[in-house]
Amino acid sequence: MPASSSDRRTAAADQHDVIQVRGARENNLRDVSLDLPKRRLSVFTGVSGSGKSSLVFGTIAAESQRLINETYTAFIQSFMPNLGRPDVDGLHNLSAAIVVDQERMGVNSRSTVGTATDAYTMLRIVFSRLGQPHVGTSTAFSFNSPEGMCPRCEGIGQTSDIDIDQLVDRTKSLNEGAITVPGFNVDGWYGQTMANSGFYSPDKKLADFTEQEWEDLLHKPACKVKIGSNNISYEGLVVKVRRIYLAKDREAMQSHIRAFVDRAVVFADCADCGGTRLSAAALSSRINGRNIAECSAMQISDLAEFVRGVDDPSVAPMLASLRALLESLVEIGLGYLSLDRTSSTLSGGEAQRVKMVRHLGSSLTDVTYVFDEPTVGLHPHDIQRMNDLLLLLRDKGNTVLVVEHKPEVIAIADHVVDLGPGAGTSGGEICYTGDVAGLRASGTLTGRHLGHRVRLRDSVRRPTGHIAIEGADQHNLKDVSVDIPLGVLTVVTGVAGSGKSSLIHGNLSGRDGVVVADQSAIRGSRRSNPATYTGLLNPIRTAFAKENGVKAALFSANSEGACPTCNGIGLVYTDLAMMAGVASVCEACEGKRFTPEVLTYRLRGKNISEVLDMPIEEAHAFFPSGQAHAILGRLNDVGLGYLRLGQPLNTLSGGERQRIKLAIHMAEKSSTYVLDEPTTGLHMADVDNLLALLDRLVDEGNTVVVIEHHQAVMAHADWLIDLGPGGGHDGGEVVFTGTPADLVASADTLTARHLRDYVKS
Repeated sequence: MPASSSDRRTAAADQHDVIQVRGARENNLRDVSLDLPKRRLSVFTGVSGSGKSSLVFGTIAAESQRLINETYTAFIQSFMPNLGRPDVDGLHNLSAAIVVDQERMGVNSRSTVGTATDAYTMLRIVFSRLGQPHVGTSTAFSFNSPEGMCPRCEGIGQTSDIDIDQLVDRTKSLNEGAITVPGFNVDGWYGQTMANSGFYSPDKKLADFTEQEWEDLLHKPACKVKIGSNNISYEGLVVKVRRIYLAKDREAMQSHIRAFVDRAVVFADCADCGGTRLSAAALSSRINGRNIAECSAMQISDLAEFVRGVDDPSVAPMLASLRALLESLVEIGLGYLSLDRTSSTLSGGEAQRVKMVRHLGSSLTDVTYVFDEPTVGLHPHDIQRMNDLLLLLRDKGNTVLVVEHKPEVIAIADHVVDLGPGAGTSGGEICYTGDVAGLRASGTLTGRHLGHRVRLRDSVRRPTGHIAIEGADQHNLKDVSVDIPLGVLTVVTGVAGSGKSSLIHGNLSGRDGVVVADQSAIRGSRRSNPATYTGLLNPIRTAFAKENGVKAALFSANSEGACPTCNGIGLVYTDLAMMAGVASVCEACEGKRFTPEVLTYRLRGKNISEVLDMPIEEAHAFFPSGQAHAILGRLNDVGLGYLRLGQPLNTLSGGERQRIKLAIHMAEKSSTYVLDEPTTGLHMADVDNLLALLDRLVDEGNTVVVIEHHQAVMAHADWLIDLGPGGGHDGGEVVFTGTPADLVASADTLTARHLRDYVKS
């Protein structure tokens, strides 16, 4: 009996249970084609630079978001980011993609964990209904509305003042260089204007100034003064510093100016609101003895307990939603945060987990969720909870795509896609697709390393001394005193929120001889790349200039050699008014960034554009000696051999940024290196190379201190410092110091339990 048209339609609908990728060539992908099961958890593995992000984020997620944006009107699209079409022949059966990445949550001081998750919004509504005395609607409890904010600090919670002693040396006169502000040297324009203003003697010590002279020096409003035959604008030093420095965005400042501003500007809690950001009326309203600021300052795990004790039928649905949200934050391992924590202070991993919470309560299904290493910053104890949440999202009927290296996450996958076999130009191919059991038997680099374990050292190195940290009390640290051994590899570990970063960055960073390589963004424009950032471009330009008998400036895309059409960027940005702007490859230079004349000059058969397109590993062989060879060698050593010399810095991951900083610092003769989770973004095979690099740094006479959760790094350490026992106010104590062997043998901390299982398996 022939099938009915209804049956045929149903059968056709059922064929859409896979996402089909056909001919993906984004970045280093080599015509990749594969099918991904929908409503399943797929994990993408492979070494750094193998093409995982290019496939998941640059192709699948990018095209899904671009297609969704195209459904909006041109007017709406004009307010959206411009998303280019990925280089792929076909993508079929896509669903709406939600990218949950590790991008920091902006630098807006008005954004907090509470506002970012809507927990504070719910709390405001509860207080507006149940708070006594009653003070008005929910906006009366908002520090971002005129109705609820503290009038003095305008809802920021802090007021800024200038430390005068960072501007002047009171023991000197102006002619002796009393003004210590950058750009105010005695012979400069500003310095001469101050000295010759006539309001005070330039030879008089500042300590001897009268009250009026001191006022004129520091706070006099803008006015005209006659110096010689000229009328010059004069304003007090504090007035001028506020105008020329403090009105600027801190991130846009030169490093020495930023360092001065950080020293000179003193932030203090607002005297009126005590740092709570809120008006007196909002602070007067209480539920069960607590006001909204006290609730926001509580650790989220404690706030969840408090909210469970509030019961009123008039706001029962809101209370239920708030309870569920707070419990999700606890479950995801963020119970140690507070709602008043500023969003910009969250780490990349914390930011990703805060974003994740927003989707757990969503009623949407058949959505594609895309995660970038969701276990970053998580102790093995916390990874299990993260796995449970990924499975929960899948079980609601969603497709979950995860880029991840941790074996614990790979183990729960329904489907694995392994890319490689190498990185950069050696990667971009599918090495394996299938289930986890098949991956183990596949013989790929990932398959071989799934069961790989780093053994405890047979003998640990002996310290040559120690750095004492005494009475540390930053954030949740409880008067911690601990010795950091010198001349060995020390790993500082503990669950998320236990106080690791507070201990090390708060007490070790900033000391003489201590170099910190972290994952924070590298400042620079879209012109910045590894060659410019590391100083590598200088010897390359010099080599080209010497070989061809021309000026070195010709070989800089930021100088004389730049293509005049695109100004050396390689792209032309076109503003389409109401439509989203378009970035297209410059037709004049075809994206090569240099003038045709410059591209005629060659060095050993290559022009400057071809050299900048080389991977670091290839360039290391191309420059067999000299400064360029040395810099490229260090970049190779830290596992960045696959990066191209001219790759824009804004395309690097946090782990790659940390390793490029480490490569630069390795040129300095430092004594103590501090690394913050250097295994971020590293494949299990690359972790072995990292451990070899850390060993080399120690064997050369340095001290290496690593904040890390990766059990391979813990096992390889000479000395462990374990913080805990929990996170937030349940942490902040040193629960173990000693060798990894001692920890495994006799300790009973969360770290000990997991490391014991690791070394025995």
